[in-house]
Amino acid sequence: MTDRTAPFERTFEPPDTRWRTRDIVVTAVIAVAFGVVFWAWDTVWNVLAPLFTAVKPAEYVISGVWLMPGVIAGLIVRKPGAALFAELVAAIVSALLGNVWGLDVVLSGFVQGVGAELVFAFVLYRSFGLPIALLAGAVAGVGEALHDLPVYYPTSGIPVQASIAVIEILSGLAVAGYGGWLLVRALRRAGVLEGFPG
Repeated sequence: MTDRTAPFERTFEPPDTRWRTRDIVVTAVIAVAFGVVFWAWDTVWNVLAPLFTAVKPAEYVISGVWLMPGVIAGLIVRKPGAALFAELVAAIVSALLGNVWGLDVVLSGFVQGVGAELVFAFVLYRSFGLPIALLAGAVAGVGEALHDLPVYYPTSGIPVQASIAVIEILSGLAVAGYGGWLLVRALRRAGVLEGFPG
C-alpha cells in the first residue's frame, strides 16, 4: 500500500518548539557559512551582470542562492524562527564582509526569511518533505520580489517587474527549495545531522 503522507513527512505529535544549544549552534553555522557564500555570490552576480544587459529579468535565474539558508535551517532545525534566524544572520554576515548593496541586504534577508518561515509556520512545523521545501523556497522568492521591485525597479514597467518577480519565485523554488532539500538529504545520508529529526 502506498504511503501518501511520506512526501510531506508528517508527524502528528506536537512539535518540540524548545530550542536546544545544538539548534542554536547549527542554525548559526548555517547562517555564517551562507553569509560567506553570499559574499562570494555577490562577485559572481556582478561578473555575470553584463551578460544580462539586454534581458535584465533573466539575471534573477541565479538569485535563489540568496534564499537557501532559510529553507535549509527550517528543514534541519525544525523550530519556530530557524528559517528567519538563518536568513537574517546570513545577510548580516554578508553586509559585514562588504557588498555593493550595503545594509539593504539586511532588510532583504529579513523579508526573505519571513517568507520561508511563514511556510513552516503554516504547517505548524510538522511537515518537512520536498513539497514544503519547494513552497518555502518559492515564498522566500515572493519576499525577495516584494523587497527588490520597489527598491531597485520602482520606475520599470509592469512587464519587467512581473518578469523579475516570476523568475525570483521560480529560482527560489528550484535553487533554494529543491537545491536546499537535496543538500539537507545529502548531509543526512552522510551522517552529519545526527541528533536532528530525519
